[in-house]
Amino acid sequence: MPELRRRTLLSAIGVTAAAGTATTTSQSAVAHAATAAPAAPRESYEGKVRSLLARMTLEEKLGQLQQLPWSYDLNPGSGTTKAVEDAARTGRVGSVFSIFGAKTTNALQRIAVDESRLGIPLLLGLDVIHGMWTNFPIPLAQAASFDPDVARSDAEVSAKEARSNGVHWTFSPMMDVTHEPRWGRIAEGNGEDPYLTARFAAAKVKGYQGSGYGSKETVAACAKHFVAYGGAEGGRDYNTVDVSESRLRNLYLPPFKAALDAGVATVMASFNTLSGVPAHGNPHTLTDILKKEWGFDGLVVSDYNGVEELIPHGFAEDGADAARLALNAGVDMEMTSTNLLTNGKKLVRAGKIEERRIDDAVACLLRLKYELGLFDDPYVEESKAIDEPSADARKAARAAASRSMVLLKNERDALPLKKSVKSLAVVGPFADSSDLLGTWVVPASAEKFPSVKVLDAVKKAAPSAEVTYARGVDPEGKDTGGIADAVAAAKAADVTVVVVGEPPSMSGEAAARSDISLPGAQEKLIAAVAETGKPFVVVLVGGRPLTVGDWLDSAPAVLEAWHPGIEAGNAIADVLFGAVNPGGKLPVSFPRTTGQIPIHYNHESTGRPYDKDNKYTSKYLDLPPTPQFPFGYGLSYTKFAFGTPKLSRSSISAAALGKGDTLEVSVEVRNTGSRSGDEVAQLYVRDVAASLTQPVRRLRGFKRVTLDAGAATTVRFQLGAEDLGFWTNDPSGEFRVEEGAFELYVGDSSTADAKLKLTVS
Repeated sequence: MPELRRRTLLSAIGVTAAAGTATTTSQSAVAHAATAAPAAPRESYEGKVRSLLARMTLEEKLGQLQQLPWSYDLNPGSGTTKAVEDAARTGRVGSVFSIFGAKTTNALQRIAVDESRLGIPLLLGLDVIHGMWTNFPIPLAQAASFDPDVARSDAEVSAKEARSNGVHWTFSPMMDVTHEPRWGRIAEGNGEDPYLTARFAAAKVKGYQGSGYGSKETVAACAKHFVAYGGAEGGRDYNTVDVSESRLRNLYLPPFKAALDAGVATVMASFNTLSGVPAHGNPHTLTDILKKEWGFDGLVVSDYNGVEELIPHGFAEDGADAARLALNAGVDMEMTSTNLLTNGKKLVRAGKIEERRIDDAVACLLRLKYELGLFDDPYVEESKAIDEPSADARKAARAAASRSMVLLKNERDALPLKKSVKSLAVVGPFADSSDLLGTWVVPASAEKFPSVKVLDAVKKAAPSAEVTYARGVDPEGKDTGGIADAVAAAKAADVTVVVVGEPPSMSGEAAARSDISLPGAQEKLIAAVAETGKPFVVVLVGGRPLTVGDWLDSAPAVLEAWHPGIEAGNAIADVLFGAVNPGGKLPVSFPRTTGQIPIHYNHESTGRPYDKDNKYTSKYLDLPPTPQFPFGYGLSYTKFAFGTPKLSRSSISAAALGKGDTLEVSVEVRNTGSRSGDEVAQLYVRDVAASLTQPVRRLRGFKRVTLDAGAATTVRFQLGAEDLGFWTNDPSGEFRVEEGAFELYVGDSSTADAKLKLTVS
């Protein structure tokens, strides 16, 4: 191998591929995130765990590893309360999910504690994804804020509300990186970049768990889905994933390592196969990487019916085989299906699973229950249960929603709207909708606390204006009969706000779309409003990137609002009327058409990169090679300028990097406009030539700053080995920083062209 490309090997276990944060931010680098301390030192209860294990029968141990659904159920099948209560009495269930409410959870806990032989309390879980009563923007929207404190705020509010209702465990955060906008669950994650996702994953874990999840205001978090669920072929949920070891480690694993470094209590296995092996039966990921290489000794739970599904995967012959494969691979608790509970005793007798492995899994669960303080007090005070969003919680949700919105287009300063406007038309299928909470909302929450309507918020924001409304079209319908009313309203108004997009039911789990354009006749509605010649702006709501189509050229302004949560209308109005200057950036590329998918900024190099003058290069005949809107993109109501970036030194040795040495990239950001606003400085790295083809760019730092008109600040980023190296295809985990040339790009999106050169010697 040429001397210039001599490889330097760093510790595969010691390096976390998720560092490099701006030193000016309050968010510490993910690689150095402090592990959240449990409620009490482990040694204070480890003896109790061992003593309790010694008293348990094999049947009771298997019961602890069973999780059953309550009657409230978001998934296929249904829970039965009597069956759960009977299981609690006989010690044949260790955890129950989809249950909440102080009175309900206390009643079930009393059965387990007072009537079972050993009195072991139950661990109660709930899908609190972006809110309990106070629904924040969907996670994809939160990532658009490029501010991890948004995720932390959501988690803190959610944990407090959930814990007061008897919930100890949330199945969140979801940190599945994906390049597939057709995949409905993109709404639950943080987009296409592992570094951004890692930062948000760590922040959300800390928000849920605080300084220790024994507090009555915190819950245990769950890093899901382990692993590569976001790589599903064709964007179809639950589908096959086939990846190399290097892509697994460089793209999909970093957010999980960041969550572990932040102290996450539990991990959930994913539904997909991984290079032919279902994740629920994959010892390489669950044991070799998660438990041995990373040293995770927390609880690993299956996903809903995931153990049972090893059979239709064609991986297990029957339920006993599925239980054997899952437990031996590293799954500790079975959700919903009962294969381990039913077959465990027989499998132990046959020598197909060891009781020592069962003891290990049970110990993980018992430790978690001790850390949550359940053995000391398994109940909640019913009089203190939070049953509605507080004013402070709503305020936080509103701020998070407006902070997450992305201004995609704004010609001739169409936005912000003037509060002095005399007449306004608000049209579109979501203009008067209270269903903008997004996917994965607790049904009781959606019924009691719907989202604020855009129409109502606009009327409140412009109290002196005459505001008219027309629905125009249904969200998914083809009927265009109502467009005439919308056109009439637009003609009579000084300006029209068109609110279009996809309903929450069209994103989330089991909501893949083969066509991600606006559903139904919504594009016809926009075209009709445009033809009036009157001023108008478009607000996009939804749970994924949408292809915007030909109507983009006719729309003076477009605001991506996502599914903004409980304060949806108010937050949208805040941005439309300029009370909040939008500063969000896209956490995922927006394709021009569905046929362009996958299109993402961090793609690998090709031997024939795009050249418009050369037919025989990588491109489509009928489309530009770029997305409609790139990763990291977003406009503002003011203007910003970046100074010339600086590098603390132009060269560094691989040996120094291996010892923890770093270098600094700095850049001045100045507000050159006439009003205060936010900008996100972004740092990207390119390894010019490597022994394994690298992405053309990788995000390795970002910092959102607020600047008054004319003000400037210097943003600084630290770069170390984890930012310049990569994981190889070695299944045992080999991380390398190689000698050679690197290019560093600094700017306001993934298309930044200010470049620095670095040499690793």
